[in-house]
Amino acid sequence: MNRVWEESVRDNPLLFDGPVASCTRLDREGQSDLVITWARTTYRYYALRRVPGAASWLPSLFVSIVQPAEDGSLVAGRMSASTAAPGRWQLPGGTVEPPAGGEPLDVAALRRHAARELVEETGVVADPGELTLWLVSRGEKGNVGAVFQAPPLPASVLSERFAALVASETARGCEPEFDRIALVRSPAELAELDGPHVDYLGPVVRRYVTL
Repeated sequence: MNRVWEESVRDNPLLFDGPVASCTRLDREGQSDLVITWARTTYRYYALRRVPGAASWLPSLFVSIVQPAEDGSLVAGRMSASTAAPGRWQLPGGTVEPPAGGEPLDVAALRRHAARELVEETGVVADPGELTLWLVSRGEKGNVGAVFQAPPLPASVLSERFAALVASETARGCEPEFDRIALVRSPAELAELDGPHVDYLGPVVRRYVTL
């Protein structure tokens, strides 16, 4: 694990071994509730997935945000070269960090984290109370995502706020987490984007546009 992680850092010096919350169990409680059990670890731990023969690793726990435009399209972003998955298309969001000071990792904490990811990646400011928990996704490798829906905004506003974020980050000498965003209205439009997609993106887009 350490060898694979150190190789990754040599390839991308901006990677950091920060704290993350990994999913250890996902249980159904009653007819509509899910209970997520989590453990505190660091990004280095996820390097186990790339170690041949490794059988003991935990899925990640992440938040994603469905940010609609008023025309029904959704914001998808392409990860920049400085990230852990350069060129990959995904929804705004990121891996969940353990709460500080012994605070609970509950829906309210996930909602706050989602609002922070949304503004950091797209420039769109949303009050956490405006975000609605829409669904919980389970990826091909078992990764669990809490998907929140934000209020719709005009497409022009979404583009302007992203452009302002990119200009601000560039002026600070930083590379934005997304190097590009796109507004997609269907799985067919999603398929036209250049580059790989995170595994949950197609199913989420398909489900949203058929509501």
